[in-house]
Amino acid sequence: MTRTTAEWQAADAAHFLHPFTDFQALAKKGSRIITSAENIYLRDSEGHRILDAMSGLWCVNVGYGRQELIDAATRQLRELPFYNSFFQTTTPPAVELAELLAEVMPPGFQHVFYAGSGSEGNDTVVRMVRRYWDLQGQPERQVIISRWNGYHGSTMAGASLGGMKYMHAQGGLPIPGITHIEQPYWWLHGRPAGLCRAEFGKVAAGWLEQKILEVGPEKVAAFIAEPIQGAGGVIVPPETYWPEIQRICDQYGVLLVSDEVICGFGRTGHWFGCQTVGSRPDLITFAKGVTSGYIPLGGVMVGERVAKVLIEQGGEFEHGYTYSGHPVACAVALANIRLIRELKLVEHVHDELGPYLAEQFAQLGEHPLVGEAQTCGAMGALLLVKDRASGEAFPGELEIGMLCRGHCFGNGLIMRAVGDRMIIAPPLVMTLAQVDEMVALIRRCLDLTLADVRARGWMP
Repeated sequence: MTRTTAEWQAADAAHFLHPFTDFQALAKKGSRIITSAENIYLRDSEGHRILDAMSGLWCVNVGYGRQELIDAATRQLRELPFYNSFFQTTTPPAVELAELLAEVMPPGFQHVFYAGSGSEGNDTVVRMVRRYWDLQGQPERQVIISRWNGYHGSTMAGASLGGMKYMHAQGGLPIPGITHIEQPYWWLHGRPAGLCRAEFGKVAAGWLEQKILEVGPEKVAAFIAEPIQGAGGVIVPPETYWPEIQRICDQYGVLLVSDEVICGFGRTGHWFGCQTVGSRPDLITFAKGVTSGYIPLGGVMVGERVAKVLIEQGGEFEHGYTYSGHPVACAVALANIRLIRELKLVEHVHDELGPYLAEQFAQLGEHPLVGEAQTCGAMGALLLVKDRASGEAFPGELEIGMLCRGHCFGNGLIMRAVGDRMIIAPPLVMTLAQVDEMVALIRRCLDLTLADVRARGWMP
């Protein structure tokens, strides 16, 4: 049945409660109706072509319309559309994917616990690390440390682990046993203090040690963090940060959890973000890019330190999901990882796309509205400021990022606003010519935003 855009919008407003949305405001405005996609481009119900610089939601790593993934899902749906992994049962795709994941993961990761999303994966992390310490005879080690402005999902445990205060304000979060330290955001914390990035990296890592000592090392179970903060605004920490974090975790015996839901499967120029920043986690949460978003799948890779204890001493682990190891999702993930290898996308990001994007973003960083430009692999951020020389920010109530995002949407570009940071994470199949196309669109939208700001009298 063919509907007009207005008809789709009316039905959407009548029945569909969107995530992270003001339902009433969206109903008045009307949703954008996306109808098709190919490579890095979307089409909406009005026929507009849109460059998707956010890979859907950080996930469509191999681009849209890959027949290899479509065929993998179709074959598996015909053969075995579903069976669970309870009752001492498994399916071939779940086993084959577990083997392949062990190949592409950093050394020391041979076991996977499947979930349906990154949020479920991080809920699993909470259960798993606390169970580990129970079995080690240290049940008092319950506290998990995370970072303000980090993102680890929107379930009760995931949202608690995350450091988004606006999420904590709804639902009585965080749950007990979770605490936070400040994020390694040099522009916000290091620059005003007069610290260079290298100095600030060590100071920011030191906040973890302070928190461990404040809580009591005998009570701290784990530290969880994204290698690069994604939903927080693509915040790339100084190079000195992660080595010091690793040292602190090692010194106090604290488990290190790397949330790779965004950074995994090539996004940072290595298979996983922990390899880019040089950390050695005990657990890795993954989702999104494992299937390039074609089918929901997530999970936790469990390092040998933890897996050995859970397997040899743990007995029954009272945790799991109906869709753990879903055969269709696993079949698509197998095809997706094989395609990433075949197309050499990790190498493409490391050797070509990432360096070229960094060059282009450095040039965008000279725009009158931009105070800081950061990239890491195939992700980047532009910080919009009122005064480049002083770093003065726009008043928050002006919502300068949302103003810029409006110009992006109006000019055929999906670019996300996180406060005053404009961020991208395009599909890894993006060519250098497509980078030029994207950067030209970004520059146009920055120019339009600047003209808008000056017309409103917000800056000279």
